[in-house]
Amino acid sequence: MESPAPAAARARRPLPSPSLLVLRVGWLLAALCLRPGLGLHTVNTVYGDTIVLPCHLEIPDDLMFGKWKYEIANKPSEFIAFRSATKKNVQYDDVPEYKDRINLSENYTLSINNARISDEKKFVCMLVTEENVFEQPTIVKVFKQPSQPEIVSRAEFLETEQLKMLGQCVAKDGYPKGSLIWFKNGVVLQPVDGTVAIYEQTNLDKASGLYTLVSSLEYKPTKEDTDAQFTCTVTYFGPTGQETIRSEPVVFDIHYPTERVKIEVVSQRNTIKEGDNITLKCSGNGNPPPQEFLFYIPGEPEPIRSSSLYVLIDVRRNASGEYRCSLTDESLMDSIIITVHYLDLSLIPSGEVIKQIGEALPVSCTISSSRNATISWLKDNARLRSIPSFSSLQYQDAGNYICETTLQEVEGLKKRQILTLIVQGKPQIKMSKRTSTDGLYKTVACHVEGFPKPAVQWTSTGGVINKTEETKYINGKFTSKIKIAPEENVTLTCIAENQLERTVNSLNVSAISIPESDELEEKTDDNRENASDQAKLIIGIVVGLLLAALVAGVAYWVCMKKSKEANGEPEKEAAQNIQNLPRSASKHVDKDLGNIEENKKLEENNHKSEA
Repeated sequence: MESPAPAAARARRPLPSPSLLVLRVGWLLAALCLRPGLGLHTVNTVYGDTIVLPCHLEIPDDLMFGKWKYEIANKPSEFIAFRSATKKNVQYDDVPEYKDRINLSENYTLSINNARISDEKKFVCMLVTEENVFEQPTIVKVFKQPSQPEIVSRAEFLETEQLKMLGQCVAKDGYPKGSLIWFKNGVVLQPVDGTVAIYEQTNLDKASGLYTLVSSLEYKPTKEDTDAQFTCTVTYFGPTGQETIRSEPVVFDIHYPTERVKIEVVSQRNTIKEGDNITLKCSGNGNPPPQEFLFYIPGEPEPIRSSSLYVLIDVRRNASGEYRCSLTDESLMDSIIITVHYLDLSLIPSGEVIKQIGEALPVSCTISSSRNATISWLKDNARLRSIPSFSSLQYQDAGNYICETTLQEVEGLKKRQILTLIVQGKPQIKMSKRTSTDGLYKTVACHVEGFPKPAVQWTSTGGVINKTEETKYINGKFTSKIKIAPEENVTLTCIAENQLERTVNSLNVSAISIPESDELEEKTDDNRENASDQAKLIIGIVVGLLLAALVAGVAYWVCMKKSKEANGEPEKEAAQNIQNLPRSASKHVDKDLGNIEENKKLEENNHKSEA
């Protein structure tokens, strides 16, 4: 920017001629008036930006200089910039408002930095020749977007049936002046007598020229305004036209009186059983909700004042009934029916029961409950199909019996009792023997029955026998066995004893017949099967001979008898015939007689033990 020439330099310039002075006076007079017919331009700019004002005039060839001025109504024009066309120098007038803010380009475009509201004027571009003055006015419009509107001075809460100040909507520092509008849930709020009142206020900052808009809203809410969103908007004009900015929504706490109370049971289960805790909750639908209530408990003569929660500990079946709650003034009340479910089970007998075998034992399992329930039985954790009945106890009846019942509709309501049945009996013994297929040994068994389990001991004519085998003890029964190969007849005794009694039984066992032939003794294990076949063959032949001799003997005896009867000596001849039988046949008869006696003795002993 070029500064004006010093005063001394101006003093040394030659005085212009009288004709030139007249021309310049004409120029000045023309500059004071807007020439008609030249048109009017408008420049819109944003507050704080740079204002660019083109001259909009065609630059004449004989241009001497160009100047810019601004005009304000009822005030003289003010020149602010000058550029010479011949000397190419620029001068800026001493106008404080535009000091260091303006710039005039070679094409006479005027730029004003940091646009202000005070720049909203009519600016005129002047191009001067020796013969004429050309002017072009431009209107400058400045726009400033206001801040986003904000709802301030908000009420802590609103009360139904009361007209109260809700808050103020504020939009700051805008230009030109805009307008504020209130909304509820997106719907415009209009003033309504006694319900909606709106008061508007405009504040102007004289230094900046900016407007601050304030709109106060008084509102009488209803219960339906709970969670309603209140907003406000500011509408203003910008360089491109009308614009709108909306505030953030605000929700107000609406206070309204309680119109209904409710009592309920706070529980994770749908049902209540004996032993549970009951938490009662009483609530009101007002806002703020009531904090104290009166609880009416069955069996209590007076209502109990409490907060919204009341707890009953370890309830019994007599706690069933109607529960009520009300406001402290008893104006509103609610009630609920509560059923405390129960389940009783009685098993007779129960626990450990000791009975003797053959005795009768009546068993009963009964229930008492708040709803229908069924009974089921288990024995040693296996489910029974029918109710156990004991008319004559046996050892297999012993065990753990469980009677249980469940209320299906009530979670966790299940009862059970246990009967541990013990069936006792004195030891009972039966003995048996069996010869092995190869005839080399005999197995003698002692069949024992009794509870508690009897201890078994074996003895023989030769002493105590320790090497025995036992089967599993099942249902009060087991078997003790021994294997022997006696070389002579022996008597075996089985002794069974428990806490109740000691029982003894004996059995005679004949000797094992062992072949005396040297050939049989020298047979190896590989030839045993062949020797067995040969022995069977020999035994068959001997038996056949014995049978043949017996038949011959019988036939001979019959003939001799008839002869003796005729001669009178039958008995003597019969005796002689028996003596004349082969020796092998005589041994066979003796052996058969011995086995018959032995078995007869065994049966007698078995009958004694059973008795």
